[in-house]
Amino acid sequence: MNYTDSFLKNILTRTKRVAIVGVSGNPVRPSYFVARYLGLRGYDIVPVNPGLAGQTLFGATVVASLSEIEGQVDMVDIFRRSEAVPAIAEEALEQFPQLGTIWMQIGVEHAQAAELAKARGVDVVQNRCPKIEYQRLFGELRMGGFATGVISSKL
Repeated sequence: MNYTDSFLKNILTRTKRVAIVGVSGNPVRPSYFVARYLGLRGYDIVPVNPGLAGQTLFGATVVASLSEIEGQVDMVDIFRRSEAVPAIAEEALEQFPQLGTIWMQIGVEHAQAAELAKARGVDVVQNRCPKIEYQRLFGELRMGGFATGVISSKL
């Protein structure tokens, strides 16, 4: 998928509240450090994972599903396999009438779900990471694309 920088930058600028579907509680998992990074950049993160429901991540209570989120979200970021996307997209479109974006992480794509969302006026990004795009577009990209602030290698 080719997206213009202005398209991606517009999404990342207008977005305030992000539901991270499939977030992990493990700090070395991409879904954890992407959510943490976005939270540190001022986004209001709503963690979604049925296995962690009721726990606290990034200062927020983890919910089991999108339908448990109170209020509006601007973007749903999907850290699940591509096969899971249609059900997540349908739930997101039903739950959030003002939804601006459905974002599918690197390796996650689903053409039919994307078309359904676009038909409802929702922007769709597939096979990209909002953390990497944020860093690239706002001048924060570090070597390897991930500046977690954690040194994880052992000597």
